[in-house]
Amino acid sequence: MSDAKPLRRDAERNLRRILDAAREVFAARGLGVTMDDVAHHAGVGVGTVYRRFANKEELIDALFEDRIEAMAELARQGLAYDDAWDGLVWFMEQTLIAQAEDRGLKELLFDTAHGQHRVAHARDTMAPIVVELVDRARAAGRLRDDVEGRDTPLLQLMLGTVLDFSREIEPELWRRYLAIVLDGLRARRDGHSQLPVAALDEAQLDVAMADWKAPPRR
Repeated sequence: MSDAKPLRRDAERNLRRILDAAREVFAARGLGVTMDDVAHHAGVGVGTVYRRFANKEELIDALFEDRIEAMAELARQGLAYDDAWDGLVWFMEQTLIAQAEDRGLKELLFDTAHGQHRVAHARDTMAPIVVELVDRARAAGRLRDDVEGRDTPLLQLMLGTVLDFSREIEPELWRRYLAIVLDGLRARRDGHSQLPVAALDEAQLDVAMADWKAPPRR
């Protein structure tokens, strides 16, 4: 019995190291990292990782369930805005900020190949709330009447691709294109919005295009 407590403490410490390391490598490099990468970053053997998680999908489930739930909570906060348009805009902006900070989260929002039951459930919970955000803004006459809730994931994916494309050159460039998209989504506007970030210059565009790697086909 005297040896059991230290072993439990060691196991808990290793689990914390694994989860912290996975969070960091997924955020920095996306979901394409391997269990070996996670183990190396955590400073433990890969066998230790596999003793806690049978595969990478289990690890993703454990790590990202709360992150996807946090995205759903952002949508709920958007619904609490008195102005339906402001709530939708705030939600889109906050979601993109979260994607900018965590590549793994960005991939998981648009890729059902990773994660298992918990992440899938959290994503399913989020979808109808986002649809409600869009329906509410449209009903208020602030959003053009031909936009559907199903458009939102594609708009977010499009803007997230800009984020990935320019991440190392101008990490705030997505704000420029969000402003352009929002102008296109408004039911009515008196003029163009002021764009918050300048376009890439020719040299920056060349560097970004040279470094760009499209997501692999599955």
